[in-house]
Amino acid sequence: MTNEKRYLTNSSGAPVGDNQNSMTAGHRGPTLIQDVHLLEKLAHFNRERVPERVVHAKGAGAHGYFEVTNDLSKYTKADFLSETGKKTPLFIRFSTVAGELGSADTVRDPRGFAVKFYTEEGNYDLVGNNTPVFFIRDAIKFPDFIHTQKRNPATHLKDPNAVWDFWSLSPESLHQVTILHSDRGIPATYRHMDGFGSHTFKWTNAAGESVWVKYHFKTNQGIKNLDPELAAKLAGENPDYHIQDLYNSIDNGEYPEWTVYVQIMPIEDANTYRFDPFDVTKVWSHKDYPLIELGKMVLNKNPENYFAEVEQATFSPGTLVPGIEPSPDKMLQGRLFAYSDAHRYRVGANHQALPINRSHAEVNNYQRDGQMRFDENGGGSVNYEPNSFGGPGEVPESKTAAYEVSGFADSVGYDHHDHYTQAGDLYRLMSEEERTRLVNNIVEGMKPVEKDEIKMRQIEHFYKADPEYGTRVAEGLGLPVPVKA
Repeated sequence: MTNEKRYLTNSSGAPVGDNQNSMTAGHRGPTLIQDVHLLEKLAHFNRERVPERVVHAKGAGAHGYFEVTNDLSKYTKADFLSETGKKTPLFIRFSTVAGELGSADTVRDPRGFAVKFYTEEGNYDLVGNNTPVFFIRDAIKFPDFIHTQKRNPATHLKDPNAVWDFWSLSPESLHQVTILHSDRGIPATYRHMDGFGSHTFKWTNAAGESVWVKYHFKTNQGIKNLDPELAAKLAGENPDYHIQDLYNSIDNGEYPEWTVYVQIMPIEDANTYRFDPFDVTKVWSHKDYPLIELGKMVLNKNPENYFAEVEQATFSPGTLVPGIEPSPDKMLQGRLFAYSDAHRYRVGANHQALPINRSHAEVNNYQRDGQMRFDENGGGSVNYEPNSFGGPGEVPESKTAAYEVSGFADSVGYDHHDHYTQAGDLYRLMSEEERTRLVNNIVEGMKPVEKDEIKMRQIEHFYKADPEYGTRVAEGLGLPVPVKA
């Protein structure tokens, strides 16, 4: 570091003569509006906080790399997956979902697991969670669902009545509700949990052949979870526990690692599989579609500035590279729009030009202007396409692969309505101790619900998944066991 003394300036670069005293009319004031340095400081301070994310507001991030350990290029032409040993820099953001920026890390909540790969063909964002499924399967229900997880408009308190009312009226949520109230509902740290792309995506190879794919990130640190009592204690004593743990582990050279796997389904299997493979409330059986190793993710560098990197990082499942494409997953289809739109509102139209979001590959397009355009804005180059002046043109070989669609334009749901088999299978896979903790967590979560009607409706869902499951929840709440039809 240079020993040369640097002088304080305002945002225009002009030297500041006094940064301790505002300009007043005499010693007692009043303060003069001509003190532009004071006005600039206060105005900028008022705007230091961009609007927090509607969901995933509280989070932590880190830099690292992804390394291919198994060549699967026969399935995808994505360049960063093209050969064993290839490394791609990345940035990841972990988060809770429902809480605000100041909320505690150790609450019972899914964790966001968003990875930005800085590939040679542009950025690729994989925006998932630490669970393989989600509460709903159509984006049209997402605003309503999140409203139930936020604060009551009258009391401004968290509202168990809204939470369980929505879940009980949305039986597709049962699988995720079961995971959330299991031991994995409160991870010990961000390092000790798995991650998932959750949605189904489409991989396309150089020959134009496609497969359906799901992503799994398996932690090499091992799965560890928190006892609810310890989690509540930490929430009061150290609400930033997960942020601190991630930062300290990397700072101490204990670099977290995940092994990345995929499940691959032939295109034609989507028409015959026993569950709709695009329904994000369902998983694919590992017996039907085994995990195939793809690579490893290593986190080895902390952010230098939390706001510039973690807070301003923007992710969208619509940020794709050639060879990786969306599926018809209704929830994914809505997220393709909603995530980028949220960033345009929260950070600005030019959010992708910020250093943390900027592609490592050259960006050539005809987008111009907008708030906070801080590069050369295309200079004097042509700003429309097609043109006769040598501007960037389309790349036909990067078109997405076609797949067949059919049917009427209508507001319809999925054909499959079995919301109980997979939730019941998960319950039966648990040990007796795990089942007991699951039931206790659900009972404690449902006790504050005021209407027995809501409780009974939810108990019936548990009972349909597994009679023992429903019976134990009912007994825990002191309510009658549903009569088997």
